[in-house]
Amino acid sequence: MEATSTREGDRIESLDVLRGFALLGILLLNILGFGLVSAAFLDPGIYIEPYEGTDFLVWALIELTSEGTMRTLFSILFGAGVVLFVSGSRNKSGWLHYRRTFWLLLFGLIDLYLLLWYGDILVTYALGAAILWLIRNWSPRRLMVLAAFLLVLGTLQSIVFKFGLEMTREAAEKVELAEKMGLEIDPQSQEVAIGWFEFKRTSLLNSEQIQMEIDARSTSYWSAFEHNIVKANEAISFTIPALFLLDALMMMVVGMALYKLGVLELKREAGFYLKMMCVGLTVGLLINAYEIWVCVRSGMDVLETNPYMRPTYHAGRLALGLGYLGAILYVIQVGWLQSIRARLGAVGRMALTNYLMQSLLGMLVFSGAGLGLVGQLSWSQIYLVVVAIWVFQLILSPWWLSRFYFGPVEWLWRCLTYLKLPVMRR
Repeated sequence: MEATSTREGDRIESLDVLRGFALLGILLLNILGFGLVSAAFLDPGIYIEPYEGTDFLVWALIELTSEGTMRTLFSILFGAGVVLFVSGSRNKSGWLHYRRTFWLLLFGLIDLYLLLWYGDILVTYALGAAILWLIRNWSPRRLMVLAAFLLVLGTLQSIVFKFGLEMTREAAEKVELAEKMGLEIDPQSQEVAIGWFEFKRTSLLNSEQIQMEIDARSTSYWSAFEHNIVKANEAISFTIPALFLLDALMMMVVGMALYKLGVLELKREAGFYLKMMCVGLTVGLLINAYEIWVCVRSGMDVLETNPYMRPTYHAGRLALGLGYLGAILYVIQVGWLQSIRARLGAVGRMALTNYLMQSLLGMLVFSGAGLGLVGQLSWSQIYLVVVAIWVFQLILSPWWLSRFYFGPVEWLWRCLTYLKLPVMRR
């Protein structure tokens, strides 16, 4: 989360501003996991049917501008941060890198289990950081080749997942039809159909299951904890290794290459960033608009609404992420929006603190540990909570850093990494 272990005066403004933007933006998607039932990620139709009105428009806007993109930015910056960390004069030791990574993993497990956030990315990033050490000295060209390979691999994975579920659904439909008509059930179809029935049981909740989840998550912290254990274990055993790790690695590698090329440090001309913005935003928005059209045309079929089953998903989010990078870096280079940049930079300097704070606030607002509002707000209403958290963090972060050198979790992370106490108060 933190790009550098260098002295406070050595911080790179562009990385901090980008990280702050991505940190606030990632809440646009995470809030769905905090405030809605878990099935909403894969099956938004349970909240926004019919496909019109405010809720639908908000869903479409988030899909167009943010789905996967903010996570892409975060991953790019994390990859850049790894290069920056290991290239420092004091940071050559692999032991130091892996000790730092171990504590990030621990923070992630706290977020995943104790803060009830089954969509945590810190565990994924810690695993990714362990791998990135092995390629830390690769050239930008070699890193880009690897990133392209991982992008193709991720795309093929999406195609295979979708094709596999389509087959299981067709088999399930045949089995159900045979049962209704009293016909003999094909053993092979019955065996294949098990995959769809299991997917439907765990990911496509009926009204009774939805209410049971709401009751479990809103009654008390302990009931929410018990419910979250199942989701957290599922993330550890399947989601992270099968989906999230590849998702993060391809973008981390891009970030390593961009940092080594000097792109993220504003070493290119303004025209470069302007072209980067125009091309990235155009391609990314067009791909995302096409995906929205496919979702609506299909009647919000789960095989279309699930991002990881879209063949164009990774290409779209990478293009849009690079477009955002170009836009923000251009703004920084020409000197615009200094006040906003300062606040975003402060949020970015406290990225780990703010990320965990978002989980804590989400838990307190939506789970039984606090107000218990999970499932009580509409798709559009939960974004009022997002705005409130944004305002809070944009005010708190500059205030805190005017008095302290580091965010509280960043300070603790440094202590655990370097095994000494850095100066905290200014």
